[in-house]
This record gives sequence, structure tokens and C-alpha cells, in this order.
Amino acid sequence: MPVPGLTLRDETLEDAEAIRRLITEAFRDAAHSSGTEAQIVDDLRAAGALTLSLLAEGDDGIAGHLAASPVRIGEAPGWSGIGPVAVRPDRQSQGVASALMKAALARLRAEGAQGAVLVGDPAYYGRFGFAADPRIVVPGIPAGYVLALPFAQPAYGRVRYHPAFGLEN
Repeated sequence: MPVPGLTLRDETLEDAEAIRRLITEAFRDAAHSSGTEAQIVDDLRAAGALTLSLLAEGDDGIAGHLAASPVRIGEAPGWSGIGPVAVRPDRQSQGVASALMKAALARLRAEGAQGAVLVGDPAYYGRFGFAADPRIVVPGIPAGYVLALPFAQPAYGRVRYHPAFGLEN
């Protein structure tokens, strides 16, 4: 269900600083934050590796942002890694992230992605069809928080994110 007064759109070059501020603010007090979320998006953008950079905008400015970038699972290409997903603190729990996620998944499917993977809360992301599978691994992340949603054939193995994520040690 769309969120009243909210428009979803792709980022423009002029949005980069506002996105950085939003992500920093959204993750400031998050227990799971690495503090690098805004830099990850900047680095993905600079590398031309943002498959999707989707904004939720209301009358009061940018309320949320979702990034997606190419990943491999094992030897399977064509997957998208979703994250970070950020919502301005005063707009959290109002359906902004849900609207972004639904739109992003529809776009990724339409563009021929094989599926999507993310690291997150299974109780939240399960509502979109994501599920943990112990055969899909992100080193250093508990298996129950590595969630995948295949659009075609499932894939198994180590998830290889863009170097911007700092996971290739």
C-alpha cells in the first residue's frame, strides 16, 4: 500500500549530500551500525555500482533511501544486494522502508535480477519473502541474518559484495 504524500524516485546527482545526511542520521543510534553506511553508498556511486538508488520523498523532504548493488552468491551472477536501507528517524514506523522495499523488489524483478540478498532482521524482512538459508554465507555475519529472496533459481555459497562494503578480508 502506498504511503500517502510519499513519492518514490531515483536519485539525481544533486541528491548525494542529502542522501549522505539521511543515512548518517538514520544509523546514528542503531546498535547494528558500522558507522560506514553513508560512505558505502558514496563509494558504490563513485564506482558506478549502484544498481538502484531509490528515494522516498515527502512534503518535508527526503524521508528514506534504499541502495542496491550487484552481488554474486557462490558462482551465480545476476543477484542484487540490498542495503543500506535508511529512513529518517522522525519518519520511521510509517511505512517508508516498506514502500521502498516493495518498489525496489519490483524494479529488480522487472530488470531481470536473479534475486536479492541482504543482511537484516528476519522478522522484518520476512514479510517481503526474504528467508535465511545456512547455505548462503556472509563471513562474520550470523547465518540467521543473511536473507535471500530468489526470483528465479536459488543460489548458494558465499555472498560477494562490492569492495565498498569492506567485507573482502
